[in-house]
Amino acid sequence: MEKEKLLCQKNEVLDEPESDLPAGLSKPALRALAGAGYMRLEQFTKISEAEVKKLHGMGPKALELIRQALAAKSLSFADGS
Repeated sequence: MEKEKLLCQKNEVLDEPESDLPAGLSKPALRALAGAGYMRLEQFTKISEAEVKKLHGMGPKALELIRQALAAKSLSFADGS
């Protein structure tokens, strides 16, 4: 029974949406983004950079990494920055 329970828990983790956030984000930034429900770059096209900046744990380096990752996919924040 215990093996089956562990297997189910593993499958639940695999069913979660995969993140494509840029490598190099700090742990506080990742926690802030995950807590707000942002795990995919495409989500940032619907919100402004100012909204992301308000999240506790988001600093200038994290914003720049996200900005660069968006630009690499020809995307940008909703406010065009």
